[in-house]
Amino acid sequence: MSGRYRKTSHVIYECKYHICWLSKYRYPVLTGDVGLRVRELIRQIAMTNEVEILTGVVASDHVHIYVSIPPSISVSKFVQFVKGATSRKLQMEFEGLRKRYWGQHVWARGYFVATAGNVSEEMIMEYIRKQGENDSNGDEFKVVN
Repeated sequence: MSGRYRKTSHVIYECKYHICWLSKYRYPVLTGDVGLRVRELIRQIAMTNEVEILTGVVASDHVHIYVSIPPSISVSKFVQFVKGATSRKLQMEFEGLRKRYWGQHVWARGYFVATAGNVSEEMIMEYIRKQGENDSNGDEFKVVN
């Protein structure tokens, strides 16, 4: 087993995602202390949820992170945790944000996500196909003893 895989008590996995979301109205509010605080909050939330941040950038109006998320947590749930907690805490700590967004959300609706990894769909299909080469019944979904 390669060192790139992560483990929990019952699962060995490699689930990596590129996630990006925007500030509401794409206002450039994620600068200076606000940007540093966003980074710190995302790190805390990731650690709490056993999510590994591989790399990331807090730009003035959006955030990019490349993360490894355990299969027990959906991507949407993790993004919900991050966007909800950071929005609430940022507005509590930075009066300028609270005034700009009238106590509403700091983040725009939605997000971008793409899976990433070193194994292509073709490689997976070839691997599975080779597992069943001794089975000659012609099924696409085989039982191999």
